[in-house]
Amino acid sequence: MGKLYDELSKDIEIKHSMYACMDCGTCTALCAAAEFYDYSPREVMDIVQSRDDEKIKELISSNKIWYCGQCLSCKQRCPRGNNPGGVILALRRLSEKTGLFAESEKGRQQLIAKRLFGDNMLKRGYTLLATNPIPSHFPELGEDWEYYHEHIKEMREWWGVPMDLENSPGCHRMVPEKDMEELRAIYKATGAVDLMNKVEEGMAKKLGGKEEVEKFWQSYQDNVDSRLYKIKEKK
Repeated sequence: MGKLYDELSKDIEIKHSMYACMDCGTCTALCAAAEFYDYSPREVMDIVQSRDDEKIKELISSNKIWYCGQCLSCKQRCPRGNNPGGVILALRRLSEKTGLFAESEKGRQQLIAKRLFGDNMLKRGYTLLATNPIPSHFPELGEDWEYYHEHIKEMREWWGVPMDLENSPGCHRMVPEKDMEELRAIYKATGAVDLMNKVEEGMAKKLGGKEEVEKFWQSYQDNVDSRLYKIKEKK
């Protein structure tokens, strides 16, 4: 047993998700992600049960823990009541706490999730705003979305769901500040804010500073593809 496993075992998801895996492979057999990616819930459970820090480190430094779609089909079918999806959540948190998420391409996308969904929650109380899906980023949405995006305020007024008014209908209302203060307090008390900060810190360490993190973020905003940012070789 090593330090990484010790830290992982403290996570409440491990306590509620990891019981007595008998390595039957039912989780992998029905896993949608396993059909398309180099990913196996069974392998993940084996590695965690091994308590081998080197194997756990390799796992949380890889793309694999980010392939899970959290459908939790594995939880419903496991004959022993395990929840590999919950184990994945614990591994993702450990990956972010240690900064090892930044070692993988999929892991680095956590900065995008943090700055989009996470920051939206702390600023507005919603994970996604109607203004977020920019037409140039999502051409598959077609001309109707482009028109809507250009005339969003007028159209929402017409629909009776105006933007940025306190307690108006729809996801563009302004949540009262007293409620936002409570939400932020919950995020802080549960460690979510610390975890979001770890994402920023881990990316800065991997990319070589906050300026490079901003370049990564700008590259994504310009191209909607985090893979186009080229990580500089450390001398």
